[in-house]
Amino acid sequence: MPLDPLESVKSMNQPVERNRMPLVDRSFALMHRFWHIAALSVLVGACSSPSPTASPSASAPTAQASGKELTVGMVIVGPKDDGGWNQAQYEGMQTVVKNVPGVKFDYVDKVNPADRPNVKGTQVADDLIGKGAKFIVFNSDDFKDDALATAKKHPDVKVVHASGDYAWKEGKNFKNQPNLSNIMARMEYGKMMAGCAAALGTKTGKIGYLGPLINDETRRYVSAAYLGAKYCWETYLKKKPADLKFKVTWIGFWFNIPGVTLDPTKVVNDYFNGGYDVVMSGIDTPEAATETKKAAAAGKKVNFVHYDLKSGCELAPDVCLGVPYYNWSLPYGDAVKKAIDGKLGSEFVWLGPDWKDINDPKTSMVGFLPGNALGDNKQYIDTFIKGLGDSSINLYKGPIKFQDGKTEFVKAGETATEQQIWYMPQLLAGMEGSSK
Repeated sequence: MPLDPLESVKSMNQPVERNRMPLVDRSFALMHRFWHIAALSVLVGACSSPSPTASPSASAPTAQASGKELTVGMVIVGPKDDGGWNQAQYEGMQTVVKNVPGVKFDYVDKVNPADRPNVKGTQVADDLIGKGAKFIVFNSDDFKDDALATAKKHPDVKVVHASGDYAWKEGKNFKNQPNLSNIMARMEYGKMMAGCAAALGTKTGKIGYLGPLINDETRRYVSAAYLGAKYCWETYLKKKPADLKFKVTWIGFWFNIPGVTLDPTKVVNDYFNGGYDVVMSGIDTPEAATETKKAAAAGKKVNFVHYDLKSGCELAPDVCLGVPYYNWSLPYGDAVKKAIDGKLGSEFVWLGPDWKDINDPKTSMVGFLPGNALGDNKQYIDTFIKGLGDSSINLYKGPIKFQDGKTEFVKAGETATEQQIWYMPQLLAGMEGSSK
């Protein structure tokens, strides 16, 4: 079935047995495979939360009445207070703890080859399970195979991977693992909104995108941002397509690893020094915000678009054009309640915005908050979001070509399928930057 993103509003907001990111670029996989279990118990003890128990709440009467408890363990790839992806996930689970009776929470953050070179994701999960966790969340694409291995090793534990596609029956990589689920947002829509904001905020017509590593997910996100920028540039500002320059620079990982990745601070400043006046973030950490704030203080007319975290614009409110963000408490809360009631099987959950109110935390997995730097152009963002929601704007209708200018992404008269969108093999025509 083709996915009409602007026609299937209901389906976007329902868990489907379908998935953050297909497998990380293999050039980085080597960094994850030679970890050691030494000192793991000390690590988990030092970095875990004190496992608070939530107060009773009417949000989960079944758990309250039965006296059931569930310990959730989370394996977090970066710092839990990174101002982006990891903080949003951590805060989302904290909200679940507050709202669902009987839930305890344990975690280990900074599980990556730079901060924890001797620790593997599966080993952290084993230790959390040994301490009583019966529900494990792996929060990054890097943990795709760790999640599968943990699910196989512990069939009585519910394992959720925040990304991945192993639970997607219609996907390319389906694994029939009954206790493994994938949860992800249809952030393509948030990225379209972010791209629109970037186009409305540029005076030079030059938008730079700070990309992490290259894979299907990151290609589809940056491509969605470009589609949003192109549409708003042409439709609302009445500018020529040829006058819009959209470039992505990949740093090589979700955040800076000195000596391994490109320095995102340098990438942002290279954009500004090269005449780009808007930088969009696609990484987990806030370098786009911090460097834009510094550049603006030095007199440059520059703005940024944050990513991941609802409070992202607060880092530099005067130069922020907006932030697309994830509401993790919604799907995590649903999965946790199902697990408590013994009803969580293998699910692929790919949730979109609630178009009635994309910023309603009770109903919308994907939100967007316009920033102060939009000024009067905020009206166009509102119009754009309304169009996405009522199906009058569909940026996945063909014809759309890939970056090579020859291969078709979507043919004329057709709409991209879910699989075409998820497994994005190239950037799109009109974009500058590497596809592989």
